[in-house]
Amino acid sequence: MKDRLTDALYGLGWSTVKKLPEPVAVRLGQRIADVAWKRRGAGVLRLEANLARVVPDASAGRLARLSRAGMRSYMRYWMESFRLPAWSAERIEASFTCHDAHHLQDGLASGRGVVLALPHLANWDLAGAWVTTTLGVPFTTVAERLKPESLYDRFVAYRESLGMEVLPHEGAAAFGTLARRLRAGGLVCLVADRDLSASGVEVTFFGEAAKMPAGPAMLAAQTGALLLPVTLWYDDSPVMQGRVHPPIEVPETGGRAERVARMTQELADAFASGIADHPQDWHMLQRLWLADLEPGRATRAQGPGGPKTL
Repeated sequence: MKDRLTDALYGLGWSTVKKLPEPVAVRLGQRIADVAWKRRGAGVLRLEANLARVVPDASAGRLARLSRAGMRSYMRYWMESFRLPAWSAERIEASFTCHDAHHLQDGLASGRGVVLALPHLANWDLAGAWVTTTLGVPFTTVAERLKPESLYDRFVAYRESLGMEVLPHEGAAAFGTLARRLRAGGLVCLVADRDLSASGVEVTFFGEAAKMPAGPAMLAAQTGALLLPVTLWYDDSPVMQGRVHPPIEVPETGGRAERVARMTQELADAFASGIADHPQDWHMLQRLWLADLEPGRATRAQGPGGPKTL
C-alpha cells in the first residue's frame, strides 16, 4: 500500500506540477519546503547534522537558517525536475551556466572517454539535460532500483526522455557496460558522494572518515578515461551555476587499490570545495560519515534521487 501511494504521489507531481504557471510552482515548492522544515522530521534533522560538519563554527541559529535554505533548494530540485520534460532546448540552455566546460569538451574531443562525477548539489538532472541538449552529447548513467518497480520505471523513463542512457545499479554488469561506453570515447555521468554498497573507499571528508564509491576512479584507471569532478549551485537568479573542475589524473605509482583510493580522495576534496562554498545546495538528508552509521550497515538510499554510481 505504501509503495503504491509513493508511486501515485510522484506520478501526480510529474503530471500536475509541470502544468502550473512557473511562479505558482515556485511558491508551492517553497511552501512545501517550509512546512517540512518546521516539522523537524528525520530528514531535516539529518540535513542539519550534516551541515554542522560542513560549517563546524556555525551557531544553532545559522544552522537552522542553512537547513531551511537547504530544504528550499531540495524542493527547487524536485519542482524543476517535474517540469524539465516540458522544457524546450532553449529553456534548458538558458537555465544553466557551466563554467570551465572546456575541460569536458577537450576531454571528449580527445576520444579517450570522460567520467563526470558530482555530489548531490543543486539539480544534477538539469545539468545532465544541458549536456544532452546544449552540447548535443548523450551519456550513460546508473540508477538504483527503487520500490515499487513502477516508480523505478518512472525515473528511468524520465531520464531517458532527457537523453540519458540509464542502467540499473547492479554492480559488475553495469560497470562492464560503462567501461565499454568509455573505451568507445563516450561520456559517463555519476553522482558519487554517497556509497550505496559495503565496498566504498574510505576518504577524509570535512575532517572525518566517510566512504565514497570507487566506481568513478576505477573506471578512469581501467579505461584511460578522463575523470572530471563537477559541482553545482544556485544563486539568487533562476539560472543554476556549475563548474567542471580540472581532471584527476591516474597516479603513476602504486597498486590498483592505492591509485583508486588516492583518486577518490581527490574527488572528495573537489566535492568538499563546492559544498563548502554552497552548503545550502547539498541535498544530503541521509547518514554519510562512518561515525553516524550503525555498525555493520552500509549507507542506503532513503528515497528516490539522482543517478547513482558503483
